Amino acid sequence: MPQQAIELILARQFADSMSVAVFLVDPEGNLLFCNEGAEEILGIRFAETGIMPVGVWASAFTPTDVDGVPIPPEKIPLVQTLNTKMPAHGTLYIYNKQGKQVLITVTSIPIEGRPHRYLGAMALFWKSPAL
Repeated sequence: MPQQAIELILARQFADSMSVAVFLVDPEGNLLFCNEGAEEILGIRFAETGIMPVGVWASAFTPTDVDGVPIPPEKIPLVQTLNTKMPAHGTLYIYNKQGKQVLITVTSIPIEGRPHRYLGAMALFWKSPAL
């Protein structure tokens, strides 16, 4: 596996020190890291899952909108950021790996290295109060 860009290494280190849940992906959408906050909400441990392709993680948590309608992967904020290279934001329900439904709010941002190299994206998310 090739060496990761310094910006992704630093993003992972930054995510590891944050109390808010963080999901870090490469330009293809492969999960590179999720921090302890994300592990708690998602009910998974990164040490156990390792790198996951976008097709796996985008559907693994059965995302739905607030009315219970399934959300296709391309409508998930992090996938939107991967597709547009622009920030995205949204609120959705997921079923974590413990089988619990959790309402989360997600803000995703692109990660760009120098000079203008698109390196992936980071999603920050948190539990939201019930609507």
